[in-house]
Amino acid sequence: VQLQAYGGGSVQTGGSLGLSCAASGRTFSFYRMGWFRPAPGKGRDLVADITWSGGSTSYADSVKGRFTISKDNAQNTVYLQMSSLKPEDTAVYYCAIDYGLGYVYWGQGTQVTVSS
Repeated sequence: VQLQAYGGGSVQTGGSLGLSCAASGRTFSFYRMGWFRPAPGKGRDLVADITWSGGSTSYADSVKGRFTISKDNAQNTVYLQMSSLKPEDTAVYYCAIDYGLGYVYWGQGTQVTVSS
């Protein structure tokens, strides 16, 4: 499976950005897709994820109420709409796929920069 992330860029505090991630190749039997960003000394932290069949979502506490994850099953694409952005949201954002045994397939990452 290949994951291609789009979107990102630079925005001022309080602004909005949208990310998308399209999967190709083995595009069946997803359990869930998610977005991650680096955490100091901890690898990558989950930002948000969504189950592929039921659409259940989960969010990091730091982004609840500001970020929204959604999906398009037909396009094998997951989206992350980010609003009320803060400088601490600045990071490279990675999308990933879990087939049921954890997140093992990763996209290349896309930079989000929030300036104060």
